[in-house]
Amino acid sequence: MKFTLVIHSAPYQSASADTALRFARALLTGGHELYRVFFYRDGVHNASALASPPRDEHSVPLAWQQLAQEHQLDLVVCIAAAVRRGVLDDNEAKRYQKPAANLASGFELSGLGQLSEALIQSDRVITFGGRG
Repeated sequence: MKFTLVIHSAPYQSASADTALRFARALLTGGHELYRVFFYRDGVHNASALASPPRDEHSVPLAWQQLAQEHQLDLVVCIAAAVRRGVLDDNEAKRYQKPAANLASGFELSGLGQLSEALIQSDRVITFGGRG
């Protein structure tokens, strides 16, 4: 079965992003396909290269990067939500005349079209976090 995950929560806002990560691992272990992981709203903070949890805590952003590298996953970050929250790649940093980019490697900024396409291509779409 082909899945897409949509993450609405920042990595340390609640357990949602970490739960999504564990769910993603379980999917892959179970032989399912993870078509895309889409980070939206505050979930874009999972893609920040500047997240620095204490050494004795699990780094959710780093764990997403490692999982993506191991399984060649598509980690897409909503560009509008990211720019609004200060998560920028090199192009957006230049465009908005900011001194630096902070999008972690393995993540890509893109629009909601990527989410729409994932909805069409996937058998199941699971959403984690967010407000009611």
